[in-house]
Amino acid sequence: MVLPFSGSEAYSINVNQNHEIFRKSVREFMENYVSPQVERGEKEGKVPDEVLQKAKELGLYGIQAPEKYGGQGGDMLMVAIAQEEMTRVWPSFATRISIGGLYMSPILLYGTEEQKVKYVTPVAKGEKEAAFANTEPVAGSDVSGIRTVAKKVGNKYIINGKKIFITNGGYADYFVVTARTSPPEPNARWKGISMFIVEKPWKGVKVESRIETIGLKASYTAELLFDDVEVPESNLIGEEGMGFKYAMAAFDRTRVGVAAQGVGAAQGALEKMVTYSMQRSAFENSLINFQMVQEKISESLTEVNAARLLTYWAASLFDKGEENEAIIAASMAKFFSTEVAEKVAIRAITIHGGYGVSASAGVERYLRDVEVMKIYEGTNDIQKLTILKESAKRLLGLRL
Repeated sequence: MVLPFSGSEAYSINVNQNHEIFRKSVREFMENYVSPQVERGEKEGKVPDEVLQKAKELGLYGIQAPEKYGGQGGDMLMVAIAQEEMTRVWPSFATRISIGGLYMSPILLYGTEEQKVKYVTPVAKGEKEAAFANTEPVAGSDVSGIRTVAKKVGNKYIINGKKIFITNGGYADYFVVTARTSPPEPNARWKGISMFIVEKPWKGVKVESRIETIGLKASYTAELLFDDVEVPESNLIGEEGMGFKYAMAAFDRTRVGVAAQGVGAAQGALEKMVTYSMQRSAFENSLINFQMVQEKISESLTEVNAARLLTYWAASLFDKGEENEAIIAASMAKFFSTEVAEKVAIRAITIHGGYGVSASAGVERYLRDVEVMKIYEGTNDIQKLTILKESAKRLLGLRL
């Protein structure tokens, strides 16, 4: 079968010395500064303020945002490396940082200069936090099924509706919100969805509740209510009715970051697995000398490195401007990396025995956190459908 990529050049990965210097700085920050705060943060359900302040100083909020909007002007590989290194130590923290990138993406792609200056700059600098309010009680993977409405009245829109499972929803100062400005068309349900920037202090914006999730305990997943919220016309992103397309474009790009989170979680679990197997003895022998333990470590080493290569490849395709190929690769990387992370976490728990299911060991947390990663920013089943549909379109000219 012919592969849906342009040629052998499409498979190149451009990791350079600057990327590795950046990796080293993020790793040192995570190991020396963040790691001692993880247990406290998990118990309190939040990232300590001093950790967020340090992340702000390092520029982790705006890695890919242009420098003129307060970011580092980095590439997608830098984003992947940062997400991998942050998740390796504390997945909740990585998610807290990454959501700002999802929020900024459609504004940078389709927003006005005024919107970029006003709503990207403070988030890229870490001065404000943000969230992407898309999922609804009746519309998750079926984004075109959203029921939140935005009615045009004069030079403003009135938004009414509920959003659910919004990562960072309780912390955010700004939201990107999708809402219907016109009814869906019979054969094009995605039409009629628009995208807006909404500020939390505005009248009618309410955080209804904090949703207790199986993992990512410090990310504050929330249910939001928009009750007659008045949004200036100037806060419409791009064209009216194109919000679905804008959301998909944003997810296509940030999906690489989720794939990198899978790599980081798998790497973290693998390291704990190896360390414990060297320290723990049974039957007068170190665990690492048992073949069944060696098998689990070998399988994990292979799969983690395969996931890393796949993720870096997807990031490199975006950096080279090969977006059609990158969309397929990002979906491959997202579902594969998070599935690998799940398997490696289970192996790590198994090798730890009773300690593996104890919260104090910090191993079971990787499994809980990965279960969330498999769902957000497009479930793994949705990724498989995307891979097939995009490949069939490129290879066979079929629209499935």
